[in-house]
Amino acid sequence: MSFRFLPDLPAAAVRMPIGQTVLLDPLHRPSGSCIEVLEGIARVYCPCEETEGMTLAFLQPGDQLRTDRLCSEGVCVEALTPLCFRSDGEAGTSDGFDPVNEWTLQLLRIRHLGSAEQRLHALFGLLVRRLGRRCGPWCDLPFRLTHERIGELIGTTRVTTTRLISRIRQAELLEAPSGQSGMRLAPSLVESAPLAAA
Repeated sequence: MSFRFLPDLPAAAVRMPIGQTVLLDPLHRPSGSCIEVLEGIARVYCPCEETEGMTLAFLQPGDQLRTDRLCSEGVCVEALTPLCFRSDGEAGTSDGFDPVNEWTLQLLRIRHLGSAEQRLHALFGLLVRRLGRRCGPWCDLPFRLTHERIGELIGTTRVTTTRLISRIRQAELLEAPSGQSGMRLAPSLVESAPLAAA
């Protein structure tokens, strides 16, 4: 796993290109501090040896990640789109809402669905509802995840994930145009996803 360390000194704007990752080390962050996403979408994951790469959450503009609630090994933040965040913020009062906890709960709910097909369908629905947008006859998701990463999120192998995604493509419910960083999903796929009302 390759990442850089977030500088100890707080910054009003930290910019990262797609694919770059920073490690947030809780030992070097002041108590009560947080990072706040200003632009782009990030994946938050665990760098621990036992759970290396386990996705905890996705963050979008306005979301905060409290650095005092991390495990002792910290967390990594990966830019899924060009990303800009501030590291000089203080955790605001969010009336108990924590985007990381909310994502972790939703991903856990998906992992408990009966079949890999249901889990994939629910994951695509959740990602589009939370991070995508309706654009004409499609719902656009501004980033892609590898089949291996999707397999980690739904608790299956890369091979099974590839087979399931191929079925969705053959049904013309998903497009991933070459040369573009995002993908398109049919609204009917998103609307019929398990756990859609959550």
